[in-house]
Amino acid sequence: MNYAPSGGYALTDETERPSRRRRWIIGGIVVALLLIAAFAMMRPGKPAPGTAAGGQQGEQLPSVTVAAPGNNVVDRTITGTGSLAARVDMPVGVAGEGGRVTAVLVQPGQWVGAGQILATVDSSVQTQTAASLAAQIAVARADAKIAQSNVDRAQSLVGKGFISKADLETKIATRDAAVARVKVAEATLAQQRATNGRLDIRAPAAGLVLTRSVEPGQIVSAGSGALFRMAKGGEMELRAELSEGDIQSLSVGARAQVTPVGSTQVFNGSVWQISPVIDPTTRRGIARIAIPYDKALRPGGFASASIYGGANTLPVLPNSAIQTDASGNFVYVVGKDDKVERRAIKTGEVSDRGVSIVSGLSGSERVVLAAGAFLNPGQKIKPILAKP
Repeated sequence: MNYAPSGGYALTDETERPSRRRRWIIGGIVVALLLIAAFAMMRPGKPAPGTAAGGQQGEQLPSVTVAAPGNNVVDRTITGTGSLAARVDMPVGVAGEGGRVTAVLVQPGQWVGAGQILATVDSSVQTQTAASLAAQIAVARADAKIAQSNVDRAQSLVGKGFISKADLETKIATRDAAVARVKVAEATLAQQRATNGRLDIRAPAAGLVLTRSVEPGQIVSAGSGALFRMAKGGEMELRAELSEGDIQSLSVGARAQVTPVGSTQVFNGSVWQISPVIDPTTRRGIARIAIPYDKALRPGGFASASIYGGANTLPVLPNSAIQTDASGNFVYVVGKDDKVERRAIKTGEVSDRGVSIVSGLSGSERVVLAAGAFLNPGQKIKPILAKP
């Protein structure tokens, strides 16, 4: 109810209020639409539907780093394990009659010269035998001297007719027999002395004593087996077990590095012998690697070896570029129209520079270096050439 200008009351139409409220709502909507239109006009223009940035049709292409690996000189490395041993292992036993050991003069780990006595054997009986033979030589020489005197006397008398020529010839024969007995006695003494010299156990060559299995007082003979083991010259070797394929590609003289188990020390050596046979069970062969003596090298110990079997010129890729699935190793290369293609490869040696590719790449291809796991064959990309 409102007051009329004349001072009376006037009734207001109740239907007027909703119409006013509707006008306010419509006005607010119009203002909002104008503000949205103004804001849209100030923004930079959007590409038309179906048009990518840059004006190209289709989806946004992923940027992928690629590189042409080229070819690098790669050392071909063959790895193997095996046991350390003396290069020339010399078992030393009894060379003579044997007997009771009186003294052992060396210990394992000692260096000895050729012919050096390692152990002595009781030779008291043999010494007396040699003395007896020496006395027999003196007797034989005396008999020969008397026989020669008889021959000289007979020769002076035969011309006077006091002795017949037959008697002279008999005396000459007696003299010759006496001289022969002297030679036999001398030879027998020399044989005995040689036998006595073989009683003592001697080193057959200069080298390092590895083991000893004899003690003083022990009775030894030719059937006693090895009493000492020696490494000739102290030279050592690693008998590395290698696969049949590696053995076939290896050559004598190949350089190698040997690392004993439990040690970080590396020893340089070279392959001096390759097994002419392959074990039919394990399909493996032995490569013998010669290495100089060092106290850290103990025969019977275990060691690993890296053998350098020559150099190859191959592409080298980082490990991130190589993918693997049930079919084997592969990489993605960028082909025509910048589409990725799957390329099966065979990997070789792994080094600090990367993984060498034995087959599958020539080195001139553009190879995806990373993010290969997120790509699919035939997918188009935007290749970015990596800086060398």
